[in-house]
Amino acid sequence: MNSRHHPATPGAEALRPHAPLTEYYSQADQHREFVQNIFDSTAIDYDRIERILALGSGPWYRRQALLRAKLQPGQHVLDVGTGTGLVAREALSIVGASGQVVGVDPSPGMLGQYGLQGIQLFRGFAESIPRPDRAADFLSMGYALRHLSDVRPAFREFFRVLKPGGRLLVLEITRPETRWALWLLKAYMRLLVPTIARFVSRGADTSLLWRYYWDTIEACISPETVMAELRSAGFIDVNRHVELGIFSEYTATKPEE
Repeated sequence: MNSRHHPATPGAEALRPHAPLTEYYSQADQHREFVQNIFDSTAIDYDRIERILALGSGPWYRRQALLRAKLQPGQHVLDVGTGTGLVAREALSIVGASGQVVGVDPSPGMLGQYGLQGIQLFRGFAESIPRPDRAADFLSMGYALRHLSDVRPAFREFFRVLKPGGRLLVLEITRPETRWALWLLKAYMRLLVPTIARFVSRGADTSLLWRYYWDTIEACISPETVMAELRSAGFIDVNRHVELGIFSEYTATKPEE
């Protein structure tokens, strides 16, 4: 069966990852356009600022998260919201020459900065993935949950494109639970990183992107909601592993038939 858009279940409301952030766009239906435009316009700076944000630890952490999620050599990986390929690069190093990594992202600008060989790229959205049913052994999504238009059809698409027994890993930054940790992270991501970006970036919107990045973290749906929606989409063995109180790794399995 060919890939297709999966509309919301009749009578079911859309589940957006956060309410409209009116500092950036006024209506929910403007969200997708804003997200694509901001990533297109900042793609040239994305990897550089990400290294600053993660203090250079990003590649090591992404690799460890993939290994914890049981990614194996030789597997076929679908990386949704692949961006410039930060997660895909680590996945490719694990699956090796006998495996395959495919990247999907809605932003032509981000895909244009990819810089990775041996990965097939498709422009597309998580809510309507341009891949056939049962295409992948493993599906990853790195820090893109907050940028979805609707969580429910995206999770149904994840289920569709995975083979029976396939594994899912969704990486996300989660709002800290304690007040002091929230204050520190907000000061770092909402103030310090955008200030640094203003001095080292080439794109005019890069500082704006990183302020927006924090605001989506602060407003995002709860981990409990994410896990409940994964179960509703049909996944089993749904778990959340947390590093440093903020880095959430959601894992799940598509049942065997």
